[in-house]
Formats: sequence, C-alpha cells, structure tokens
Amino acid sequence: MLGLPAHVRACLFDLDGVLTQTAKVHAAAWKEMFDDYLRDRAAREGTAFVPFDAVEDYDEYVDGRPREDGVRTFLAARGVHLPEGAADDPPEAETVNGLGTRKNNLVLRRIRDEGVEPYEGSVRFVHAVREAGLRTAVVSSSANCRDVLVAAGIEELFDERIDGVVAHERGLRGKPAPDTYLEGARVLAVEPGRAAVFEDALAGVEAGHAGRFGLVVGVDRVGQAEQLRAHGADVVVRDLAELLESR
Repeated sequence: MLGLPAHVRACLFDLDGVLTQTAKVHAAAWKEMFDDYLRDRAAREGTAFVPFDAVEDYDEYVDGRPREDGVRTFLAARGVHLPEGAADDPPEAETVNGLGTRKNNLVLRRIRDEGVEPYEGSVRFVHAVREAGLRTAVVSSSANCRDVLVAAGIEELFDERIDGVVAHERGLRGKPAPDTYLEGARVLAVEPGRAAVFEDALAGVEAGHAGRFGLVVGVDRVGQAEQLRAHGADVVVRDLAELLESR
C-alpha cells in the first residue's frame, strides 16, 4: 500500500528537502555566507574570487552534513584550513564555528522572513505511513529541526526526533556516517533492516546505505537521480507521493 517492502516497520525521514522546502533556504544561506567570506579573503590575499556554487558545491560538500562539517569540508576543497574555534564564537570570527554561526543566523533570518512550507506529497505519505501502523522519526543534521517542524505544522507526525542537538548530546557522528539513522532506529525499537530511510542529500543516502537499512529512498528534488543511486539509494523518486501512486 505504501510502495515499501512488507518487512519495513518504521520510516526515518530527513528534514530539509524531504519533508520541508528548506533545502533551497539552506543553499542560499550557505552561498551568502561563503561568498562574503571568500570575497573578503580574496581581497586580502590579492587572489581571484571564486564564488560558492549553490548547486554543485552545496550537493558535494555541505548538504546533509552537520554545519561545522560543511564549513570544514568545503573550505578544505578550496585549500583553506581555519582554526576550529569554540561553539560560542561570534559570526565575525574567522573560525569554523564562527562561519557556522554566521550561516545559521542567515538561515534563521530567512526562515523568519519567508516561513516554512512542507512538501504536500511528503505530508500525504507520512499520514499514510502512520495510518498503516508504521512508526516515524525525523533524522536531521539541523540544530533548528524542531523549530522548522513547528513552523511547518508537522511536528506531531513524528514519534521521535534525532537532530543536531541530540547528535551533539549523544556524541553521534554526522552524515555520511550512519550514526544518527542508527540512533533513530534504536529509539523506535526497530532493527535497521526493518526500517526505511528517506533522503535527498548524497551524504544522507550514503549514511542510510552504510547503516544497512532495509530500504534507502533517494528523493530527487534537483535532478541528481544518478548520483543518488551511485551513493546508495535503492529507489529514487521525485516526490514521496509517487510511492503511494505506485500501488
């Protein structure tokens, strides 16, 4: 009835790009932050400014990863290595944490100004999953996960939430490591092989594959179906409603 194997008893959903239309908000915030920093650095060093690509760089280096990992991974690809700093670094600090704070402030401003919209097809699918008696959890790298769920009006659809705050508290590695998805399965009291993962990020699909989950569904919002399959997706759809229509 759900387009899922019969053995699947729980569903683990990424947030941005799967449940809510916030991936584009994150991509825009990453671009604004990195471009400002790279432009200033190029001016100081007398080198050419090469902007952050909100599609290719976002997909390859930051999408689905914890914030500081995204900063670190992208800058390393540009040959830039900054000190880590501290979690309470201000946004003007030239540290990994400082740039992460700057990006987070931009995201929060955009969410406040623009609001959050869920994907209608995803909401339909989650309702169907719950009506079929399957358990549900959100597994997100975002420390703002609960605020986004509340703003989108969908918090009550999920039994558990494993987000950036929980990952930090429990010492879980971020995607593409499988830790957060494995923790999602654990708190739902289901074996990974009996759970399905729903992801739009390449790093998240890798995490689902590495965790040996029963099914990894790649959600292709930006035309990267082949990359999702290459990173471990068993099935790729453009919208979760397609799974209901495949009955």
